[in-house]
Amino acid sequence: MSQTALDLLPQAPDAGGTDPVTRTGFQIGWDHARHAMVPPPELLLEGTPVAQGWMASRAVFGARTLAATRTVRLWLQLRTTAWRQGLGFDDLQVTPHYLAQIHNERCPVLRQPLGGVTGSPLAAVVERLNPQAGYAAGNLAVMSQAAADARRGLGVPDLIRRARQAELCGDTVAGLDAAAWWRLAALSAFALPALPFADAARLPLALLPPNRVRVLGAAQGLQVLVTQLFLRPGWSGRARAIGAMLPAHTLRHDFNLFVGAMAPRVLEAGTDPATLRSALEDAWCHERVQRRWQHFVLTLGETACESLLEQAVRTGLAGVRLLTHPAEQAVDGWGLPIAQQASQSPAQAAPAQRAGGAFTPARPPKNRSATTGARLS
Repeated sequence: MSQTALDLLPQAPDAGGTDPVTRTGFQIGWDHARHAMVPPPELLLEGTPVAQGWMASRAVFGARTLAATRTVRLWLQLRTTAWRQGLGFDDLQVTPHYLAQIHNERCPVLRQPLGGVTGSPLAAVVERLNPQAGYAAGNLAVMSQAAADARRGLGVPDLIRRARQAELCGDTVAGLDAAAWWRLAALSAFALPALPFADAARLPLALLPPNRVRVLGAAQGLQVLVTQLFLRPGWSGRARAIGAMLPAHTLRHDFNLFVGAMAPRVLEAGTDPATLRSALEDAWCHERVQRRWQHFVLTLGETACESLLEQAVRTGLAGVRLLTHPAEQAVDGWGLPIAQQASQSPAQAAPAQRAGGAFTPARPPKNRSATTGARLS
């Protein structure tokens, strides 16, 4: 009796050889064909890993393809970009579902609706907040093309200088006003593990972190948490609870002065969530709010700030769902240079003394597999 040899379906990660770059390129081509997508023409030249993966996948699946949704197309695009630029891509966490979670309808920097053709000023783009890191969970945010172009090549000190320059001249600088530059500076600083505590304490929280952006510094983490106190009714009781956690009455007095500086902005904004959020972000650029905050947090100190943040997150005072990350996992998969990872503060480097090295504001996911840390309520 004649027998026909049947080959098992090729496993894409191993089909491209042992070289990681080749294997990744093969997998990108494989997934393009699996979703009936065609990679860029220059990557389909004969013998390239992407072309090999694309042709192998077409041979296996033929017309039995999967739907290429908007987030799937974006996922393939980002993976291809990362591969071509030699950047890391965390394919375990940065999935189409994750990209759907970080999607914004409005640019957080310009506060304008996103839309338009690719390359237009208001077209939505996914940006890496820390340019030294790869495409990893916690390091990605959606913004407009104009905002992405404005921050390109600039570090946080450069962004702060642009903001102050715009404040002094009372006009736009490189197309953005002072408030937009402050928002860019705050957004970029979230993903910097090496930002000194004193510098972070003096940086206005001109932008609350977008969904799933990871906040690595204790000073900014505490800023985010206390700002969240004002987003729901009953904020005065939650503020008193934070004050009760402080170790000295002088610190409680300083914190109450800060709350008193923020309160008028909360009352003026009303109850509309979007208006209140913008008003709180803008409040951080007011001189009185900044003065009260800096006096409080610099007197508190880095160690006590980390302790207060840990206690407040654990008790759920923010009133929103947060994902906490142990210190050793805070930048896991980011592909940071060793120098940046080694420059974390002692509290970040000692997970036994601290519950989390970072936390991530998050909307409730559609399924539990979307979470990357402890669930707090």
